Amino acid sequence: MSLSTRRIRAIVRKELKDYRRNRTLVVTMTILPLIFLIQPTVVILLYHKESAAALAQGHALLYMLAIPALVPAAVAAAAVVGERQQSTLEPVLTTPITREEFLLGKALAALIPSVAIAYAVYAAFVILVILFAQPGVPAAILRAPDILAQVLLTPLIAAWSIWVGLAISTRSSDVRVAQQISLLGNLPLFAVSSLVAFDVIHATLGLALALAALLLVLDVVGWRIVSAMFDRERLIADTR
Repeated sequence: MSLSTRRIRAIVRKELKDYRRNRTLVVTMTILPLIFLIQPTVVILLYHKESAAALAQGHALLYMLAIPALVPAAVAAAAVVGERQQSTLEPVLTTPITREEFLLGKALAALIPSVAIAYAVYAAFVILVILFAQPGVPAAILRAPDILAQVLLTPLIAAWSIWVGLAISTRSSDVRVAQQISLLGNLPLFAVSSLVAFDVIHATLGLALALAALLLVLDVVGWRIVSAMFDRERLIADTR
């Protein structure tokens, strides 16, 4: 299968321009990360240095893996059904672009800002902890394995969230319903990250690598499944 990078880039550029004009998506991509930044930041900054040892027993930083699980879900869920409602989908689908190129362009357009936002939130959290937390707290919470897990798993989780959102978007007829279902569909990722953060599931390097490998496989499979689900003729007919 031959993919045209030029056509994929065209879809990405178009989507990024559309995002800037869509206030609902901008608010969603801003509010959700702030929610997951404020809660752990407040908790960590209230810790006294005498309690810092307790932080080393958990992995509170991994709580923010919910950001790449939930933010791109809302964005991707609007990717196809949103164009159907705006009557802009048919002109795109009647061009020579393949369904794989179309979906990859949509996925990359959701992935790029979602991952950038997630990394920016992590960086803000780290800076706030270093500057304002009690002595001993930064060393207890900002551990290399946890930061590595954030860097490694963030794009993989975001990609899976996007494929779930796109799968729902291709079958939905309403943007808000698609976004709600997509968020619900990605709650298991949020649940797993929370269980690891609160040490219900014990985090190890082996677990992180296994999860990364599993997510990579799921991302590839997700792309194939969504591509197979993508019915070009039905979508064009539904926009008329």
